[in-house]
Amino acid sequence: MLDRGAAAQLRQLLTWLEQFRSCFGRRAQRLALRRYVQGLLSDSDRKSMQAMLARVTEPGSYQAFQHFVTDAPWSADDVWRRLRSVLPEREGVAVLDSTSFAKQGQQSVGVGRQYCGLQRQIINCQKAVTAALWTGARAYLVGSALYLPEEWLTPEARQRARIPADVAFKQRWRLALTLLRQARASGLTITGVLADAEFGDNRMFRGQLHRWRMPYAVGVSSHLRAFFGTPALTAPRSAPGPHRRRLLPGVVARPFVDLLETAQPPWQRVRWRNRRGGRPWVVECAAIRVTPAIDHRHPRLQPEVWLLAEREAGRKGGLRFFYVNMPVTATLPSLVKFAHQRWTIEQQYQELKTELGLDHFEGRTFPGWHHHVVLTALAYDFLQGLRRRDTTLTFPLIRGIVQEIFTACLFAQRPQYLRRIEELRSVELRI
Repeated sequence: MLDRGAAAQLRQLLTWLEQFRSCFGRRAQRLALRRYVQGLLSDSDRKSMQAMLARVTEPGSYQAFQHFVTDAPWSADDVWRRLRSVLPEREGVAVLDSTSFAKQGQQSVGVGRQYCGLQRQIINCQKAVTAALWTGARAYLVGSALYLPEEWLTPEARQRARIPADVAFKQRWRLALTLLRQARASGLTITGVLADAEFGDNRMFRGQLHRWRMPYAVGVSSHLRAFFGTPALTAPRSAPGPHRRRLLPGVVARPFVDLLETAQPPWQRVRWRNRRGGRPWVVECAAIRVTPAIDHRHPRLQPEVWLLAEREAGRKGGLRFFYVNMPVTATLPSLVKFAHQRWTIEQQYQELKTELGLDHFEGRTFPGWHHHVVLTALAYDFLQGLRRRDTTLTFPLIRGIVQEIFTACLFAQRPQYLRRIEELRSVELRI
């Protein structure tokens, strides 16, 4: 029998899944949704369809299970929109990330020789862009997009991987901005944006955040250059206008290290915790106001921002840099804490990938990949909702509760199973 706590979890799970009923038009799809979520939450080390199906209390056929993910005509975009609209927490920082899924063969959609940040080398992998909402205590996955190299957009590749005709090539920074637009359009209150240097190095990415007047903290590579403060510009009398303005003679952008040596900002040891009970962080930091270097193709200056430099406490080398778009009155601890919120979700993302199998999908099609990822997000965000009510819940404990829930559901729908169990209780075991 379910105890009172597990019964409450059962009601919460059913209420959660019921909110997505309109996204799945047929009863068979809704039943498959329940099975797939149960499979994702199971104790299977590998979240392939066969492994998950073996853990489901009422499995059905493998063909139906596979059809639901790879071929059924339900829309992953519709599920994402619904998921963003029902999140229990509505405000936080958007964390944009590019993640890699290592692959062995060449048939998985989007696979190719690409740089993998985790392994720090070029390997055979898929790459995707994800967007998460960080509330200060929990991360909710709110969007994901598969990056397609241009060789995957030929007519032959499109047909093989079932890539829709309206899917065009987009750089990963453009995919990230699209996910951010979708999150804002869904009614989520985005108070800032965090990203690593893959996005932070891109001038157009940062420019769009400025146009949205969005605070941000993005990693930037040490080889970039900037101006100290805001450089003065001049425009020839014969050709007035902002696009004809040029730097004054002798004003040049300089490497970050040179700017720090010239400005001599005080280094300060900063200690903080990103959340109550979280691990303590300690770094040595310094910050100056700079203007990112002008791109010769886009001569208009971007606004002045903070250049935040940090290093491990007690060490002189190993500098890391961030551009932080916060007011000029911001304190150094506030800059550091804002920038470092990105690292607070690493453990939760690890759980998303390893425990729920975000990167375990073995299908080859574009719709199948997006179906798997959005269902993984649906299961993950349900778990985060549970943790919002009970911060002591660990993943193994939640897994046990969920398995008990689905077993109870099976008995409720198949009362003859209970009668058989009662009959077996009267059998005396002699061996």
